[in-house]
Amino acid sequence: MKRTQRLSRVVVMLLVATALAGWASAQGQQPKVQIPQPGVPQIMTLEGRYVRAAYNNEGYVILGYQLANRSVGQEWMYIEIGATLRDGVKDFTLPRANVSLSTPDGKTIPMATQPEYQKADLRGLEQQATIVRDSINYFPPSATRACRIGFFAEVGGGQSWDQVDLANTRACVGRIFFHVPGGIAYGQHWLNVKLRDTLVRVPFRILTKDEQQFLDKNYKDIEKQVEEAFKPKKK
Repeated sequence: MKRTQRLSRVVVMLLVATALAGWASAQGQQPKVQIPQPGVPQIMTLEGRYVRAAYNNEGYVILGYQLANRSVGQEWMYIEIGATLRDGVKDFTLPRANVSLSTPDGKTIPMATQPEYQKADLRGLEQQATIVRDSINYFPPSATRACRIGFFAEVGGGQSWDQVDLANTRACVGRIFFHVPGGIAYGQHWLNVKLRDTLVRVPFRILTKDEQQFLDKNYKDIEKQVEEAFKPKKK
């Protein structure tokens, strides 16, 4: 599993990743961004256009949300999620109730249940997810064992569980769903994961078309700047 120096690229990565509220629209102008405030001690990073991560001394959570970004107005949000614990942290069983979504209007939405998911019949959304997705395989080096986050199981296949056993050696990955009354809106969202002692909040922003175009146009240049900023200094 790959893990790069990006895990420590806190400030610059965050500027690019999650705060698109104050863009400079004029060509040639540097983007003016704001760092979203999680309200808890943690580090947040960018691993791709639609891949975000956050971690603290207890745990690490990563998500992919490209399909959610394309689902504005729809009442079901699909997110790919990965989770593990940090080295030296005791194993922890994460229950379904400990995962929630914070929306731009300040509401906190619990993760859907398996019966709610089945009733909604989200097969169309899941088919889209097989095409519209990004790798979230960016775990700390110690997380080498594959692990399924099985909060949801497809209708007629597999089994769902209301919990997942986390450990620092396990790279747990799965899909999660939220029912968003009124539909997915543009703006700053947070995926909240409550561990044994701390809360990890992963920021992700549902982008407008202008914001997407700006990010697409400037991503490579900004990524290059980040590489230069964190290049090891010559002795």
